Amino acid sequence: MRANPKKKPLLLGIDTGGTYTDAVLWSETEGPQHGPNKGKVLAKAKALTTRHDLAVGISGAVDAVLQKARTDPADIKLVSMSTTLATNALVEGQGGRVALVMIGFSETDLARDGLKAALGTDPVVFCPGGHDVHGNTAGVDLSGLEAALPELVASVSGFAVCAYFATRNPAHEIAARKLIREKTGLPVTASYELSAKLGGPRRALTTLLNARLISMIDRLVAATEGFLEARKIVAPLMVVRGDGALVSAAFARQRPIETILSGPAASLVGARHMTGLGNAVVSDIGGTTTDVAVLDKGRPRLDPEGATVGGFRTMVEAVAMRTFGLGGDSEVALEDGALNPRILLGPRRLVPLALAGMVHGEAVTAELERQLRAPNPGRMDGRLAVRTGVPERLAAGLSGAEAKLYEMIGAVAVALDKLLISNAQNATLNRLVSRGLVHISGFTPSDAAHVLGKQANWDAATARLGAELFARKRDGRGQFIAATPEAISERVLLTLTRWSAEYILETAFTEDGLDGAATVAHALVQRAVDSHPGIARLSVALDRPVIGLGASAPLHYAGLAELVGNDCVVPEDTDVANALGAVVGQVRVSAEAQVSQPKEGLFRLATGEKVRDFLDEAAAIAAAEADVRAIVAERARDAGTDSAEIDVTTEFRVSTVESQRMFIEAHVVAVASGRPRIAV
Repeated sequence: MRANPKKKPLLLGIDTGGTYTDAVLWSETEGPQHGPNKGKVLAKAKALTTRHDLAVGISGAVDAVLQKARTDPADIKLVSMSTTLATNALVEGQGGRVALVMIGFSETDLARDGLKAALGTDPVVFCPGGHDVHGNTAGVDLSGLEAALPELVASVSGFAVCAYFATRNPAHEIAARKLIREKTGLPVTASYELSAKLGGPRRALTTLLNARLISMIDRLVAATEGFLEARKIVAPLMVVRGDGALVSAAFARQRPIETILSGPAASLVGARHMTGLGNAVVSDIGGTTTDVAVLDKGRPRLDPEGATVGGFRTMVEAVAMRTFGLGGDSEVALEDGALNPRILLGPRRLVPLALAGMVHGEAVTAELERQLRAPNPGRMDGRLAVRTGVPERLAAGLSGAEAKLYEMIGAVAVALDKLLISNAQNATLNRLVSRGLVHISGFTPSDAAHVLGKQANWDAATARLGAELFARKRDGRGQFIAATPEAISERVLLTLTRWSAEYILETAFTEDGLDGAATVAHALVQRAVDSHPGIARLSVALDRPVIGLGASAPLHYAGLAELVGNDCVVPEDTDVANALGAVVGQVRVSAEAQVSQPKEGLFRLATGEKVRDFLDEAAAIAAAEADVRAIVAERARDAGTDSAEIDVTTEFRVSTVESQRMFIEAHVVAVASGRPRIAV
């Protein structure tokens, strides 16, 4: 069926997360909408992410959207996606085996910036060479690399190349890249392509991680392209970077490291678009975690030191995001040894009892009812274990105790008070959970919401049984901690809201550079809800509203405003903020140049792959500005926009000697931004 030329062009947003894949169909010109881009969400849907074949989850979400909107796929003129797959891969230590080539470095450099830990058992080749801070060199010797390539080509999926001071002269990285490609045909990432910052080991780390991620992002892009082709959707495919900007899929394939924190960045772009708020604190609550970040003048605050993922500090510009182990499926526990014990939440995620009851039925409810009939509460009441369903090969390497316990756990949930007979077995069970082999089911905020009728997608009767069991736990005086399932459920939901407020304030204090942020935030929220505020009167108010994101945000953030001293805005489409942010963002790319003075009267310009000398400072600066403008214009086209606006800024480092200005160096940056091109 041919596209109707009279129809408005449609844009498709996709977010491939660790658990769910979301899809949004958006019209750029229909309907009233706050924010910089007018538009309207026509349909939205979710499907489980299928890691073994990403196309299955993508098609599930997108097909549901197309069906809801009853639209012709040919009317879709732009497709854009965000993803947490790269982030999750780095956190979980996944990725292809890569050979690291270090030019001009020594083995002692591996000990810096976590490079050795990141390298693990992957091979590394050291070659003489590199440059000094002004781009001068004594030569390079790649014979050792050439000799190692025949063996490496059979054992690695790609190469990462980093040379000493390559940001001032990338000639040796370019030579090594050319040699590797000619001899192996495998992908090669050169460090100068990813960052213009100094700091060799951290630049090598960033390059190594990028090389590992290439195959993963390539599979995601290929899966999406294959789905689009099958549905006859002919449209540019864009990907969200970790700073919230859009780039073409081809661009992202070469620089996948830049997609770390893509999902959270997309949610911030979506929050900005849905609310029209340029200054806000954005809090995104999911099942396992809460992500908090700050919007300033319409753009996410970026981490000035580079994104940290999986314990590794990279040179990638990404949102300054703080993640807390608090969500709708957080473990609910009771403080030990207190007369009036507090409710504790997370950081571990449990399978909500309401969900377990829906999946396993009588097997769960019968055990909970048995525990309720006991005259006294048990320590493991309301807790069950079930296998996760991963392939058996992933259970390889279990100890004798782990294998024995694993055999006792099946595909149907089993109560822990029947399964475990010692504390040692409890530790063994926790190891099986950390391996991803077993899930623990127990009482969570999601169950509390089911008890109170505020959530209804799973089995409320099972949730109520879990709440009854938890309410029977005793305080320091031997009394039940709550009189009814409803009472304990109210306490749990109130605790989640209070903790959310604390984490939001902690983020604000940290952004303001204050020490002890967590302690101060806890004290202030405690005073805000305490009927006895104390002798010292304390209060706090954010200078900007909170934007609440996530499917459960309307529930958990209902009472947030009074605790943070400002409004809390929960947008209508908060449950698909990532997918919406993926499609309403802008392309934004940059290029950098350095001008240094190796000796008096000589000005050396390093831009991309070129190094040139000038005898006049003004001429060197003019050439630098012209170079970065040309480079960023080409990058903008490659990244997917034909309408880029370019801004160039120049920062000088100078000194004054006997009232005379002395040039040290200049840093020239060009930034191009614009809306992505859409199919005609």
